[in-house]
Amino acid sequence: MKKIISILLCLILGSFILSGCSNNDEPFEEKSYTSDTQINEINLDVRDREIEVSLSEDEQVHIEYSENSKEHYDISVSDKNVLTMASASNKEWTDYIGGKPSAEDRKISLQIPDALLESLTLSTTNEDITLSALAVTGSINISSNGGNIAFANLDVGSALTLNVKNGNISGAIVGSYDDFSIQSEMKKGESNLPVNKDGGEKTLVVSGNNGDVNIEFVKE
Repeated sequence: MKKIISILLCLILGSFILSGCSNNDEPFEEKSYTSDTQINEINLDVRDREIEVSLSEDEQVHIEYSENSKEHYDISVSDKNVLTMASASNKEWTDYIGGKPSAEDRKISLQIPDALLESLTLSTTNEDITLSALAVTGSINISSNGGNIAFANLDVGSALTLNVKNGNISGAIVGSYDDFSIQSEMKKGESNLPVNKDGGEKTLVVSGNNGDVNIEFVKE
C-alpha cells in the first residue's frame, strides 16, 4: 500500500514539475509588422490562431500579433512582392503540457488595402477567420479546420474558395448569382448553395464537413 501511495505522489509531483515547464510561463510580446513596399499577394498559414482582416487606412499592409520564443512567426516578402506569414515553433514535448495562450495572444489582426491585392490566402486551425467588406482584384482562398469563416461583402475579381471542417461559413459576396459558376460539397451540414452551377465569369468553390453554409449575393 505504501508503495502505491509513493508512486501516486511521484506521479502528482512530476505533473506539477512538467506543468511548470509549460511555455505558458513565458509571456507573449505584442508585435506589429508594416510592409515597406507594395504587396501584391498575401499568404497567412498559421495554427491555432484567430485571423481578423480589416481595411488599411494608408494603403499599406499591417499585421498585429503576439509571440514568444516558443510560439512565433516567420514573415517574409518575396521578390515578386508576395507576403508570407507562417507559424513557427521551438517547442519541446514538455511545452505542450498546460493551458493554451490567452485569446488576445492567439489573435492575428491583418489590415490590407482595398482593391490593390491580387490574391489573399488565409489558413488556420481551431479558430475563426473573419473579414470586413473588402475587394481583391484576383482571388481569395480561406480555410479553417476547427473554426468558422464569416465575412462582410467580399468583392473578388476571379475566384473565391472557402473550406471549413467542424465550422460554419456565412457571409455576402458582391455580385449577382449569375456572375459565378459554383461548386459546393457539404458533408454533415446544410448549404443554401447548389452542388453545381455552370456559367458565370467568376468561380465560387465551397466545401465543408460538419458545418453549415449560408452565403448571399449582394449589389455593390
